[in-house]
Amino acid sequence: MDELVKQSLTKWPNVPHCYGWLALDARGAFRMRDEAAQAAHQQGDIIRHESLLAFIYRNYDCDNRGAWYFQNGPQRVYVELESTPFIARTDPECGFVLHDHAPLREIDQVFMTNEGQLIIQSHQKIAMVDPNDLAQCLSMLSINGHSVEDNDLLNWLSTPHQALKMKLGQEFKSVEWVASNQLENRFGFIAHPSKLENQN
Repeated sequence: MDELVKQSLTKWPNVPHCYGWLALDARGAFRMRDEAAQAAHQQGDIIRHESLLAFIYRNYDCDNRGAWYFQNGPQRVYVELESTPFIARTDPECGFVLHDHAPLREIDQVFMTNEGQLIIQSHQKIAMVDPNDLAQCLSMLSINGHSVEDNDLLNWLSTPHQALKMKLGQEFKSVEWVASNQLENRFGFIAHPSKLENQN
């Protein structure tokens, strides 16, 4: 967290939290959601200003309930998550990088949902792989030592009896099946913290 942000928290400790105005989409883009976007249940406009994005990345954190927020000076701006708290993309040098450009040096676990979403866990960070990068990951998957074809994967998604593995560098990680509607419970995050507004 930026030092100026820490100072502002000390100076103004009781600023009300903000809900609904910021979102992270499934491609890893932060979006500003004005009142019109919120009323229409739209994603909002993509934030492209590099300095602002860097500020958000540095001050992006999670509270003890599992709700993610951007600490904007003394105010917490809670983030609506379209999928997971982080989005990962493939990278030729690092393997995977997060939406904030941080490399994922170690991947502890790999999951795939019944809808074909690929989820990776690195320490406490949970990231869905950008859907546009999913095709590049298929060559890393195998069942019983054989490369996975489309039909193999479709069968596994509906009936995950066989051992699906993902090759990461020189290591093979088992892929665990998880229901897409159970991601929040499974990994302890809150996708829609705006629902908590009335509780504060």
